[in-house]
Amino acid sequence: MKRTLLFACAGLVWMAGASSAQTVSRTYSYFTIGGITLQEIDEELSRRGPKVSSTGKRHPGATQMQFSTRYTYASTPQWCRLQKAEVSVKAKMILPNWRARGRSDADTRLIWDTLNADIRRHEESHVQIAKSHARKLEEALQGIGRRGDCETVKAAAGTISARILAEHDAAQDRFDRIESINFERRLTRLLSYRMQQIEAGRLPR
Repeated sequence: MKRTLLFACAGLVWMAGASSAQTVSRTYSYFTIGGITLQEIDEELSRRGPKVSSTGKRHPGATQMQFSTRYTYASTPQWCRLQKAEVSVKAKMILPNWRARGRSDADTRLIWDTLNADIRRHEESHVQIAKSHARKLEEALQGIGRRGDCETVKAAAGTISARILAEHDAAQDRFDRIESINFERRLTRLLSYRMQQIEAGRLPR
């Protein structure tokens, strides 16, 4: 079974699926934006960001996740069970690359660096949510137990997969809603922290 999901997040930022659930493979791609002022950067993100089919809009970043499951069976004429169930997640992150940094002022660079770091944290959180549900799915599949035949086992696996992937979707949506509500407060706090680190000499100006 394979399932691909793309998550989007409102606001200035981010969108946000066969090996074991403990392994998540990540790939990265970047789209280039220009702009010298914050307003120009925002316009560039809106124009060049990846388009999400679920919203019909472009977003400043995206994570596409693909869940894959692989079953192996053990059976006799009397029963069948899943001998092994493996679930893996492939995550493809689509992130912005700002090319006009050298022509912008220090305040704009500070805000961009803070925002860009938060985008990456947000996207990694999406991956961790997917990893957690992949592990949950793997454990649930392995707990199916013996059934009368392999078709019955396969049907049970399909029911369990649908339920846990629906829980995964809901968890991702809930995470995005919370992040969107707290966006301005979070960014203000992060900006304050980054300025303190710069003043203390722990980060470059």
